[in-house]
Amino acid sequence: MTWTKLPAIEQKNVRTACLCCGTPSAVFPADGIIAVGFGCAQLTRDGDLVWEEPQGPDDEEEFMTGAQAEALAAADPDHDWQIMIYGPLSGRTYQRHAPGSWVMVEQNEGFA
Repeated sequence: MTWTKLPAIEQKNVRTACLCCGTPSAVFPADGIIAVGFGCAQLTRDGDLVWEEPQGPDDEEEFMTGAQAEALAAADPDHDWQIMIYGPLSGRTYQRHAPGSWVMVEQNEGFA
């Protein structure tokens, strides 16, 4: 392994993006959508942008799932793969620690 595995963190009581969204999970699910709506959602490999949430109102079919991110990471596993979600009042980063395991390694209050 040529990258640093960051320590997993437990979900803490940081405000969520909205009352409809619920509390973020400490593990990113395979069926989870990498999107925030208002803000930024990305998939990176070694800090380089691989995919970014489209910003158009009709781009939902272009959203990436956790399973799609896992497929990319599984094909090139010896890298630091991260999913970053940054929205109003909630931000979090998930790092791939093992096949199918994307754990929260950072949580913040987002912006606004």
